[in-house]
Amino acid sequence: MIELGVNIDHVATLREARRTHEPDPVWAAVEAHLGGADGITVHLREDRRHIHDDDVRRLRELVHIKLNLEMAATAEMLDIACRVKPEMAMLVPEGRHEITTEGGLDVVAHETALRDAVARLTDAGIVTSAFIDADVAQVEAAARIGVRVCEVHTGPYAHAFHARGRDAQSAAVVAELARIRNAGEAIRALGMRFNAGHALTYFNVQPVAALPGVRELHIGHAIVSRAVFIGLRTAVREMKQLLREAASVGSHP
Repeated sequence: MIELGVNIDHVATLREARRTHEPDPVWAAVEAHLGGADGITVHLREDRRHIHDDDVRRLRELVHIKLNLEMAATAEMLDIACRVKPEMAMLVPEGRHEITTEGGLDVVAHETALRDAVARLTDAGIVTSAFIDADVAQVEAAARIGVRVCEVHTGPYAHAFHARGRDAQSAAVVAELARIRNAGEAIRALGMRFNAGHALTYFNVQPVAALPGVRELHIGHAIVSRAVFIGLRTAVREMKQLLREAASVGSHP
């Protein structure tokens, strides 16, 4: 069954806007869990713009569903991951001036260094994932460095969906969805788990959730945005229902 990982970074963003103690990301994680989330995702950035080290520590201690730590493959982050031991560590590119992650990790260009990072995480008993563009060359490089999971960057699909008036049948949207499908097929053929995420919303998520073999979607901003009006538990529950409906249809063509 398809799973939902809820990214709670922007709960911390709201806290940091006032440099105060609330809202607490750990509380958000509990609410997400009660709403049906299968995992919690946080990105501990170099500049600590939202999630802090202590958030990660408390999440590891207090959350009873999977913890996915998004991280750059730096020595500092590898040290933290090996100490905290999340269920999964997802290697992502990171730029100081970006608002959010702008593209997939270039595994092809950094294969040697990333292989060493993956080996260290694997030796620590952590499942490793790479956040990559929907590019078969990147999928093949991810397999060579030893990750067990590939998360396909769905941003280009989401942006095409929005730009084309939310028309799921437009040529641009169909083409981007096909790229994700092809990458997913390559991921599965190479024995890795096919996850996806980035810029997915309540309006564009179902075509991705219906793709063959997709195991988990990571969604954050859309859920936190809706939670402002209806509460996090309900927002998670509504997203999980959309995933289940789409996956059910996708498994019965």
